[in-house]
Amino acid sequence: MVACIAIVTLFMLTTSQVFAAKTITPQGKLKPPGEVFTPGEWFLGSVPPNLDTSKPPIVFVQGKNGSSTSWYEETEYHGVNDMYTKAYEYGYQTVFLQLHDAAGEGSASQFDNGELLASMLADISAHFQGRKLNIVAHSKGGPDTQAALIHYGAHAYVGRVITLGSPHHGSHLADLAYSWWAGWLGTLLGQKDDGTFSLQVGEMAHFRSITDHHSNATKNKYYTVSGTNKGPSMSALWMGGQYLSSEGENDGLVNDWSTRLPYGTHLFNDTSLDHDKIRMGSAVFSRIEPYLRTSSVAGLKTDDVKSSDTFMSEDISSYTHGGEWQGNALYKQSFHVDEQLKNIQIWTSTKDVKVRLISPTGKEYQSYASSPKSAEIFNGAAAHSFTGIISETGRWQVQLTSNKKDNAYVMNVTHEGKNNLELKMNPLFSKDPVAFSLQSNNNIQSITMNTKLVDKNGNTVVAPLDVQNTSRNGSIGQFNAKLSSGVYNMTIDIKGKTLQGAPYERTVIRSFYVQ
Repeated sequence: MVACIAIVTLFMLTTSQVFAAKTITPQGKLKPPGEVFTPGEWFLGSVPPNLDTSKPPIVFVQGKNGSSTSWYEETEYHGVNDMYTKAYEYGYQTVFLQLHDAAGEGSASQFDNGELLASMLADISAHFQGRKLNIVAHSKGGPDTQAALIHYGAHAYVGRVITLGSPHHGSHLADLAYSWWAGWLGTLLGQKDDGTFSLQVGEMAHFRSITDHHSNATKNKYYTVSGTNKGPSMSALWMGGQYLSSEGENDGLVNDWSTRLPYGTHLFNDTSLDHDKIRMGSAVFSRIEPYLRTSSVAGLKTDDVKSSDTFMSEDISSYTHGGEWQGNALYKQSFHVDEQLKNIQIWTSTKDVKVRLISPTGKEYQSYASSPKSAEIFNGAAAHSFTGIISETGRWQVQLTSNKKDNAYVMNVTHEGKNNLELKMNPLFSKDPVAFSLQSNNNIQSITMNTKLVDKNGNTVVAPLDVQNTSRNGSIGQFNAKLSSGVYNMTIDIKGKTLQGAPYERTVIRSFYVQ
């Protein structure tokens, strides 16, 4: 009898220990004990049974259009985010918060979110008796965090910051959203908000110029992480990655070069991480965790700040067009492929739009439309892509039909081969003139440029463009007008002919800042 009781007791104790262990490893489904969604509110994650009080609390700052759920609920493509779970398992106290974007009424600028975040960090630090906090930020949460620490003085409450896929130098997708051809779509979707505006390359160049040499810039330690996977095939993220590919490696929303800080330590670039996966605990937490164990900023010096090389070179391989059309009438738009068609992306205001692509020899291709809620820049747009396209030179046609009354689209055609142009242009100008250079090979002739320049208020600016040929395959363009301070979005439609007489079409889309 005694032996039986002992065995039963041992079984019960062992069983309770097994269940206790399961509470420490909740398999990626852990949620905070309570959550609020009012901008300006913050709340704690559960206290882990293995809490290590020597480790600083981690404050998680989400990206554009996000809320606290970005860290513990479903991702767009990769299932439940277990970032909160991983931090819990490692014995960290976690903190979640809501910025202006959590209201669901569009995204805010880094300054608006930064001011709100700064006030919250002061309260959070006070809750922990003045202890220093560490921050893990995803995407635009990085610039939001820098605005809070550097411009609104919250550096005193924080030790270290790790940014995951943050567009510290902007994203050319934001340039596209504010361009002449895509502006209709952005307006119709309500996506031309302060957050998207702030991510234009020119606007972020200005942010870097007033941030990186600020006296508060080196009062925290910064670590950066990037990914170079464009996401699931044919997804909205994948389409964004195709558009950004002319700027180099990217994660579907942010180019690798944009994730770096001149005074930060780049921890790693992972070719398996897209912009959605890079915030997942199982994908990155074990690799960033060693840098979160302390809030020390020892060793930082003002001399660590290096000037960023702002002179940017860009491969102009795309032809872009867009606009709006009324009613359910058939809408047609053509484009010419002079050498080789790499891919074509089309964004429409609704998934209801049917898209047909017709080759020069009459081959027809039907589009695959991704979810209209799976992109940060054109959130709400349907992304149409095509598979199995056989490249043909000549005139192609896109046909769009819809039952909706108000429609808008933007089309981007990417060419491959030797006929692409190279653009060199600063995103930041401190004196006149605003100029750029274009280089081409010897196969392009008779180039003309039609330029549209839009200011920060969305107004078209009259600024004549003077183009001087420096050689047979090179030219310099400059605006013959004094531009007032602010960001400008430039669209240049380039037309010409190849030496073989074939039509030639490319589009330059670039934002820049005049200070």
